[in-house]
Amino acid sequence: MTMDINVSLNKLKVVGSVLRVPTFEKIEFDSRKVASGDMFVAIVGTASDGHDFIETAIGSGAKMIVCEKMPEKLHDDVSYIQVESSSEALGVLASDYYGNPSSKLKLVGVTGTNGKTTIAGTLYNLTRKLGYKVGLFSTVKVIVDTEVIPATHTTPDPLQLNGYLAKMVDCGCDYCFMEVSSHSVVQNRIAGLTFAGGIFTNITHDHLDFHKTFAEYIKAKQGFFTMLPQSAFAITNIDDRNGEIMYQNSKATKYKYSLLSAADFKARIVEDGFAGMQLDINGSEVWVNFIGKFNAYNLLAVYGTAILLGFDKLEVLKAMSELHPVDGRFEIIRSKEGVTAIVDYAHTPDALQNVISTINEIRCGEGTLITVVGCGGNRDKTKRPEMAAIAAEMSDKLILTSDNPRNENPEDILDDMQKGIEPQWKNRTLRISSREEAIRTACMMAKKGDIILVAGKGHEKYQEIKGVRHHFDDKEVLNNAFNN
Repeated sequence: MTMDINVSLNKLKVVGSVLRVPTFEKIEFDSRKVASGDMFVAIVGTASDGHDFIETAIGSGAKMIVCEKMPEKLHDDVSYIQVESSSEALGVLASDYYGNPSSKLKLVGVTGTNGKTTIAGTLYNLTRKLGYKVGLFSTVKVIVDTEVIPATHTTPDPLQLNGYLAKMVDCGCDYCFMEVSSHSVVQNRIAGLTFAGGIFTNITHDHLDFHKTFAEYIKAKQGFFTMLPQSAFAITNIDDRNGEIMYQNSKATKYKYSLLSAADFKARIVEDGFAGMQLDINGSEVWVNFIGKFNAYNLLAVYGTAILLGFDKLEVLKAMSELHPVDGRFEIIRSKEGVTAIVDYAHTPDALQNVISTINEIRCGEGTLITVVGCGGNRDKTKRPEMAAIAAEMSDKLILTSDNPRNENPEDILDDMQKGIEPQWKNRTLRISSREEAIRTACMMAKKGDIILVAGKGHEKYQEIKGVRHHFDDKEVLNNAFNN
């Protein structure tokens, strides 16, 4: 496949160029994958700078180089295009290379700290129930209609992203729902895409290892709404104090959803229990198989988006009543002895507080709540003591354990978490670095009517230790413990 570069140049801020080869075979930003006739885009990454590998790419046959800084050595048979942002150029080029697939279906992005996976996954399931072919990009997986591909990033790189979108278009997908991470906005992974709509869930402290400050984290989320076209819609949770700030500079048509204030889409929890909840949404009641206030917000965003996409209100409500939570989000497992275990992906202070608050509201003081939770290695350290404090204060018993330690020593992570344990909570707190042993211990401690919350990993089927992923599944460990 060859492509005329001039199509993309019209969309890019080209600083200067030496253009001798008007077409190329394929695009690469990894010099190790370059073959004869390819274009190499030199990206300035967090770990390495693609400009250092331009000569390597040319040695492998690259005939076109896109870069932010022109190399000192220029080859006569190679074209060089200097742009202001190589990462943005990659997004635009990838989109053009695959025929701008995002403009051939209705692409809706979901951003925020918590709720992205639930909202995107539920929209996928709902739209399929309404009879459409749909695509999905989530933390858990990529789905092209019915083909499931394990996800490696919340938002893939532009080449993968547009490649998958092209497959969705080819197989007849009408819609696609995508989690939009703050990293993907800053790194221009979504550059060149055409969105039909954007959803904001909420924002709390997270990813400060990458963004450094909360203000920069907010700015990254805002960047998504700023790029939405005038033809798109933007729907925001105005109960979040940053909800309206998110889309204040957006050209898209603005809508609000809320549980507390007047809004375009308003909901009220009529009844809540471990079996599900009754919601009143814009005057219509519906029973759903989801639990808790945080899920009421998620479902309200789903409902609002479905209506804005033009679906029939009654059909949407009927479909919502038949849906179930996505994998690893408030999933309930019950033992034959009458113990209830809940597996949830909550890995931020706000998400953990929401989940425990929901459990406490439903149990009304009955039974003992045993929480098992850890924090990831090589990630934002500031949330570790905060999460431990929330779990200790709101639970009857707490077991601090490993999450994905990655390249950190698990004991060092637990030391950080334990700084959040106040003296009055120490007698209710255990520290067990083995996650499997921690879960099994919780199961042995629990009696009939008790509740075990296993938080942090949710859908994940692995535990990453020293750069190696080992098979690990919270639900599997729970089931084995209950059965034995």
